[in-house]
Amino acid sequence: MINPEMIIHVAVAIMGLAMFLAMIRFVKGPSVVDRVVAFDSLTVTSLVIISIIAVLSNRMIYFDVAIVYGLLSFIGVIVVAKYLKKGL
Repeated sequence: MINPEMIIHVAVAIMGLAMFLAMIRFVKGPSVVDRVVAFDSLTVTSLVIISIIAVLSNRMIYFDVAIVYGLLSFIGVIVVAKYLKKGL
């Protein structure tokens, strides 16, 4: 039988790898659009990690933090996209 705690640790490891790869794309990205997409990917994976920490620590306040962080990230990506389109 598969241990649920092991699955959580594997998920955190996969999210860490995803964050590492997105950070490489953020630093080396050939264009600004690549960097914006990498930033959005970093925020999504960090939201998943915050949610996993909330489940592991049994503190639901972290879900509120994740929601606010996700909304701010979404607004930031929209603002940067508007700026890049020269419509700001």
